[in-house]
Amino acid sequence: MIILFSAILVENFVLNKFLGICAFLGVSKSIKPAMSMSAAVIIVMLVSTAITWPIQYYILVPLKIEFLQTMVFILIIAALVQMIEMVIRKISPALYKALGIYLPLITTNCAVLGATILNITADYSFAESMVNSLGAGIGFGLALFLFSGVRSRLEKTDVPDTLKGLPITLIAASLVAVSFGGFAGIIENLFK
Repeated sequence: MIILFSAILVENFVLNKFLGICAFLGVSKSIKPAMSMSAAVIIVMLVSTAITWPIQYYILVPLKIEFLQTMVFILIIAALVQMIEMVIRKISPALYKALGIYLPLITTNCAVLGATILNITADYSFAESMVNSLGAGIGFGLALFLFSGVRSRLEKTDVPDTLKGLPITLIAASLVAVSFGGFAGIIENLFK
């Protein structure tokens, strides 16, 4: 439970580790695309962790080629996203259409690569890695969902000309990130 809730709130990939910022800023303009992107990221994070963890510990480490980890993981994630895209296109054309450009964009989302590498760095077991990836995906979705609400409000406010567009968006994102910092001690005390 500590791993799951820490990944969602305290160690949030977007608001704490600043991974996936491109997707965070690009997709958070409205709730529907944000939720579509979040669902796709959760699926890709879970499946990529399920594939990269065994590859790390059963192929790269025994062969002493851990230095190839980043390259191998990027190739796996890119291939995985392409396969998921083909499966969704075949099984559910409506979902494929709803996800649109967001599914291929996951290939370049550093949050997915970050989740797989940080699971290895933290020396998590396979089950812990899966829980951490689930929490990271949910945290990514929560950040997108909350920030899409903030951005919809920002568009209706009177902002000084010098702050319009990206500057006010970055200021708002930093305030949301600071607010998530308040969860730091709560999770550990809650699950002691």
